[in-house]
Amino acid sequence: MPLVTLEGVGKSFGDNRVLSDVDLSVEAGEVVVVIGPSGSGKSTLCRCINRLETIDEGRILFEGNPLPAEGRELARMRSRVGMVFQSFNLFAHRTILDNVTLGPTKVLGQKRGQAEARARELLTRVGIADKADRLPRQLSGGQQQRAAIARALAMDPVLMLFDEPTSALDPEMISEVLDVMRSLAATGMTMIVVTHEMGFARSAADRVAFMADGRILEIAPPDDFFGAPKSDRARDFLARILQH
Repeated sequence: MPLVTLEGVGKSFGDNRVLSDVDLSVEAGEVVVVIGPSGSGKSTLCRCINRLETIDEGRILFEGNPLPAEGRELARMRSRVGMVFQSFNLFAHRTILDNVTLGPTKVLGQKRGQAEARARELLTRVGIADKADRLPRQLSGGQQQRAAIARALAMDPVLMLFDEPTSALDPEMISEVLDVMRSLAATGMTMIVVTHEMGFARSAADRVAFMADGRILEIAPPDDFFGAPKSDRARDFLARILQH
């Protein structure tokens, strides 16, 4: 049974149709990278999977069950899905350690000592153990995004969603975040990643999904997709992207 299944998913914002008849299934342990031109619905798709946006048609299954509408069941589901956004969304007035321990203590009911030990382990894993007692503003953008990844991992999710996690970063900081994501993929974490980073898609994805006009036009292993895209839209997109 796939970990995540989307069946005929549609979504509009007013008159603007952003998702149309989207089908996608993601197996446990799989890394699916979603690429495509701006405005193609990639971020909306990502946000619908943990119900930050509601869908108008179709259905989304998580671990075989439809997404809960609200309340405790939705909170429980969301605690199993980590999300990393373009903006780091860290609590500005709390230390990095506090940011990472907040979810486990408040939502999962972990003891402070247990949560702190796990947080320090995760901050070591993402390479910022020495920043635990700093405030977010004292860190670079790349370090803040790595803290955001550690915060998501502290909830022990079974799925990680990344919505263009490097788009707000300076070029020299992008690789440090992508390296953390590659190492996470190598551990077998199930990941859905919306990104413009083609190198990451080539090296880390099990499958690449190409979106345009609110639809997934093709999905294939990276060697197949980059080597021989099947749709004209994908060929045009890659020709523009890879020329630069």
